[in-house]
Amino acid sequence: MSEKTITWVERLDTLPLSRFHWKLATVSGVGWMFDAMDVGLMAFALPLIAKEFLLDPIQIGWSASIGLVGMLVGAVIAGSVADRYGRRVVFLATLLLFSLATGLCALAWSFASLLALRFLVGIGLGGELPVAAAYVAEFSPKAHRGKLVCFLDSFWSIGWAAAAAATYLVAPRWGWRTVFLLGSAPALYVLVLRRALFESPRFLSAAGRSGEALDVVRAVEKLCGQQPASLTSPSAPTKDARLADLWRGEAARKTAMLWVLWFVLGYSYFGIYSWLPTLLVSSGHTFVKSLEYSLTIALAQAPGFLSAAFLVDRFGRLATLTAYRVFLALACFFFGYHAVTPTEIVIWGSLISFFGMGSWGAAYTYTSEVYATSLRATGTGWATAMARIGGILAPLVIGSIVQRAHSQRLVFWHMTAITLVGVVVVLWLGRETRGQSLEAIQAEAENASL
Repeated sequence: MSEKTITWVERLDTLPLSRFHWKLATVSGVGWMFDAMDVGLMAFALPLIAKEFLLDPIQIGWSASIGLVGMLVGAVIAGSVADRYGRRVVFLATLLLFSLATGLCALAWSFASLLALRFLVGIGLGGELPVAAAYVAEFSPKAHRGKLVCFLDSFWSIGWAAAAAATYLVAPRWGWRTVFLLGSAPALYVLVLRRALFESPRFLSAAGRSGEALDVVRAVEKLCGQQPASLTSPSAPTKDARLADLWRGEAARKTAMLWVLWFVLGYSYFGIYSWLPTLLVSSGHTFVKSLEYSLTIALAQAPGFLSAAFLVDRFGRLATLTAYRVFLALACFFFGYHAVTPTEIVIWGSLISFFGMGSWGAAYTYTSEVYATSLRATGTGWATAMARIGGILAPLVIGSIVQRAHSQRLVFWHMTAITLVGVVVVLWLGRETRGQSLEAIQAEAENASL
């Protein structure tokens, strides 16, 4: 009996989860870790920077937000470029950009120069994150895609904890500038990635390079320890997608839901974490103590990601996402209500970390699945760009609350309200994607638009 012929897309979707997949997610995740480390370095060093440059609360808010302005620009540009020229080259270029710009932050001579450099850092950071998520999703077997994307996202928690530890160990003795010099180290990692990463076969096929796509799939088969199957190429290459396609047919519902979801994700995350060390210092805790609390709280991020990785393939993306966001809202409420003693700060802060970052993992998994291949990086880029808009606004709003109302309680209670708005929108407009191939999700969306 002749061997059944299948498309290479089906082959990718049904390969057993293997060392290759974990290595791919890990290699990409280390780049993600460096992203988080850079964002964390700014948040944790901000009290020292504010002291040196004599910043008021509004200027502190801008110091935290300007990098997110760059991330907004980077996410939009890099997503479109990655859908045109490939995931791999954009991943490498954005990693190199933010690493070099981070090192230059150590040379900042004024508040204005620091803002300009942090903007450049943000462009690199914003470009890398959505591209990496799309890249890992396109290689993952459909039954394990959720856990692999969440595993990728879990490296954010390692980077955030590393930033807290580096600032704690280095900044009090050698100053905040030395911390940023350390943050330039990821530039060397580009040399590793150049040799370790394939281009996405789904991108290659969509670009009309079906022979190269098949070669990559054959290499993946071998790395997974599988015998070569009888493969054919999928349907003809997808036409080039345009930004307007995000708002056509069934894609419009997805885009509306994702833009609101990611705005709320960014608003709550960057609002809380960019201000937390400064809020603790302003509440009477020493700089070193605030870093100790922040480091302990950051350690809860990894279990949040990993728990989401366990749940998204078992109970679904939307169930995991909405549950974690509801628990995040409760944690924000109680942190604002009564987080005064060290124990209370650590408990409620750790719950914010756990549920907040677990919901990010579920969101990245979901977002990387719902668009067609030709639109995947663009759609993910624009969705995550909404997180940057939320992240830009939140530190400024919090700065205004601190300056006018002098209320830490109000800061966290307004985070509770914003988070619950996102939950309502996801429940209203979201559709489950667990266990489906990327192409099946695309076909379902096209049929619904007819």
